[in-house]
Amino acid sequence: LLSYIEPYASSTCEMIAEVVQYFSDNVVISPIEADCIYAGIIIDTNNFMTHTGVRTFEAAAYLRRCGAEVVRVRKMLREDMQMIFQDPMSSLNPRKKVGDIIGEGLDIHHRYASSAERDNAISEMLSKVGLSPAHAERYPHQFSGGQRQRVGIARALVMNPKLIIADECISALDVSIQAQVVNLMKDIQDSTGCAYLFIAHDLSMVKYISDRIGVLHLGHMVETGTTEEICANPVHPYTKSLLSAVPIPNPEVEKRRKSIAYDYKTSGIDYTKGTEHLLEGTHSVLCTDEELARWTA
Repeated sequence: LLSYIEPYASSTCEMIAEVVQYFSDNVVISPIEADCIYAGIIIDTNNFMTHTGVRTFEAAAYLRRCGAEVVRVRKMLREDMQMIFQDPMSSLNPRKKVGDIIGEGLDIHHRYASSAERDNAISEMLSKVGLSPAHAERYPHQFSGGQRQRVGIARALVMNPKLIIADECISALDVSIQAQVVNLMKDIQDSTGCAYLFIAHDLSMVKYISDRIGVLHLGHMVETGTTEEICANPVHPYTKSLLSAVPIPNPEVEKRRKSIAYDYKTSGIDYTKGTEHLLEGTHSVLCTDEELARWTA
């Protein structure tokens, strides 16, 4: 809702007034409900109903309630959810010192009582990710790729989030640096208790860091389960193909490894026709009944 309205309003109250005025002026109101308006905004609540294919919901009072709730939820998400980006250089402002980059979230959400408390929080984060507090006075271009990614991790951690989304956060790093960053993330998770949504193509790293795995293909979650369930008993052909491509660190076994090819266009599988089938525990796969019987035979 806010992403649709915000460019046209400077505050929540103005936003609500403009929304109501906009749809009152531009949308034909059905006589079915005097206090209902039609809109192209879908809100996840039980208070809407469908009439002639269009969402309808209570007008002014509901919008006020919804607008305030959206603002509250968005503020909560900004503090409790942080992100580590793929490119450690382009995700850092080259014109700001590292200390200001890490402390930006603290500044926006007023998470400190004095400048000394702010500086202490930044120094603590730098130390936690294996950097020196003196690095706070340096600029991003003065660091290596692995060090810049550590800065990105510190920026996410300083808000003490409950969830960190790591979007291909190791793909731009050398293999040795990847191991350092992943081990750092595991140590931080053990000490802070935060959750990771770790997005990656490197299944060996995914297996190492994850408790649960979701295999995504063409926008569909084709298989989910614990790490043991997915790696020990893959069911979907795409999952089998991905796992078969992982190199094995044993020359003799690697010689005999055979990769399984998977082409969605020629596979005869239609993701839109499949439903989620629970196999055992938390292991589920997206397929039809016929496909499940064939894959598990």
